Amino acid sequence: MQMRQSPLFSVIVVSFNAGGKLKDTLLNIAAQSCRDFEVVVKDAGSKDGSADGLEDVGRLMPDGGFTVRISPDRGIYDGMNQAAALSRGEFLYFLNCGDLFADNDTLLHIKERILKDREEKKYSDGRPLIYYGDVIEKTTGQIAAAKPVMDDFALYRNIPSHQAVIYERKLLEQPTGGFDTQYTVRADYEHFLRCHYRAGAHMIPLGFTIASYEGGGFSETKENRKISAAEHKKITALYMPARKRFLYRLYLYCTLQPLREKIAQDPKTAGIYQKIRTMVYHR
Repeated sequence: MQMRQSPLFSVIVVSFNAGGKLKDTLLNIAAQSCRDFEVVVKDAGSKDGSADGLEDVGRLMPDGGFTVRISPDRGIYDGMNQAAALSRGEFLYFLNCGDLFADNDTLLHIKERILKDREEKKYSDGRPLIYYGDVIEKTTGQIAAAKPVMDDFALYRNIPSHQAVIYERKLLEQPTGGFDTQYTVRADYEHFLRCHYRAGAHMIPLGFTIASYEGGGFSETKENRKISAAEHKKITALYMPARKRFLYRLYLYCTLQPLREKIAQDPKTAGIYQKIRTMVYHR
């Protein structure tokens, strides 16, 4: 039997009792004009019927490019690791239930950029690749621009959400790759820093919007915000010296970072804040 050729992209969706959001996200993926992808759905055993009847959605995907695995896991990051192990694509991309591609040509634009870089022999030194872009925050309706350079301060404060990141698969292969499940809220953050500081990944900005990010989910509950802050402190201590972390905290305090966060999250003020931020980042 002839083996299927590996697709360029594996689009991974991890779910648990997601209601109609799972199928909404899958239908959005199926509408992509670029067909050089597979979809891997990892469901932790939903009881709300959200994972039932996915075969109909699967028929809309590229031929042979739809895998559903229903099995227990130890949380969202363990589920993401399990899904990554099932995937075959050269690049892996994670969408949460309720998140959507920015438009039907998003994967096409990313593919064009990857192929252009290959043709020009950019990033040909063997180091792994991460492409990243911007996201639209559904709660405010605004584009959250990613910094065009992932310097130390950006890695301390403002990395892209995983819905804006496309990973070369070697960055998620076990045992050295994958998300560290000791972190229940910030494992994607630790993984991104590990890709930069230890794997030496090229961080390549795309300069356009990748996804519409729903927000208000698992990591943004009141309790998990506290866990997030504690994990951020622990993770940054792994990768950055104490003096640098102190200076970054001082800078954020002096520039009224908590107030700026409130402005960015308020639909009434988010527009002007994000426009200024975008102009600075894309200048």
